[in-house]
Amino acid sequence: MSHPAAILKAHGLHAGKKRGQNYLTQPATAQAIAATAQAEPMDTVVEIGAGLGALTLPLAAMAAKVIAVEVDRGIFAALEEVLSQARVSNVQAILGDALTLDWPALAREAAGPVVVAGNLPYAISSPLLFNLLDSLPCWKRATLMVQKELANRLLSSPGTKDWGRMSVLIQTWCAVRRGMEVGPNQFFPRPAVASQVVHLEPLERPLVDLEGPQARQDYAKVIKAAFSQRRKMLANSLAGGLRRERDAITQALEQAEVEPTRRAETLSIPEFAAVTKALEPL
Repeated sequence: MSHPAAILKAHGLHAGKKRGQNYLTQPATAQAIAATAQAEPMDTVVEIGAGLGALTLPLAAMAAKVIAVEVDRGIFAALEEVLSQARVSNVQAILGDALTLDWPALAREAAGPVVVAGNLPYAISSPLLFNLLDSLPCWKRATLMVQKELANRLLSSPGTKDWGRMSVLIQTWCAVRRGMEVGPNQFFPRPAVASQVVHLEPLERPLVDLEGPQARQDYAKVIKAAFSQRRKMLANSLAGGLRRERDAITQALEQAEVEPTRRAETLSIPEFAAVTKALEPL
């Protein structure tokens, strides 16, 4: 496969800073990342941000089918040419926004949960992760390259500066593993920061007992409110974020055996669940 700079030049294209377009230049790195996605011969892989096909081709060699999603029209045309030249027959390239994907429809078409992979542009990393959380039955594994800062948040622990809303929600529903680090020198154009591969796998049983969709929604509301003003005491941030009287919040926190003066970043996942139950109905 040609160097990304040559492909872009041939199509009169430029990497867009707005969309965070940075393309892998090392085939061996792409192969290694694709291998860690653990796609099997019967799997359908949904690749987010297919770009110029660096990951698409090794994924196609492993899986039954790859659905390669790319939002940029010019890059999409270049991707189609790369796939044509490689003569792969099991890749369906889709011009579209990954944030609007119908995950249940993709799982139905695949006759089961899909494998997710991709080099995520920074701008869509968080919204896409929230989309995946909303569609847990539709996928069985995700191998995603993200900025190292986001990876550190996903892998963080209570009591650290990286522990936040995303950390709590992802770790409640998924097992998270750190994958390989990919330095800026392995991309064109060269980004300002390092990237990190993370592996997500939905847990058979979530870390907390939340029965029904309403309980899950309440849990998410509590976490969002708790971290909305993370420097404030928990009682204050919850009162403001949930628009509840502070006295009622304090009473619920005491019922959950959580000190009202604590800050959100010190709470564990079971403690957030206890607080949610004490505050219900929201």
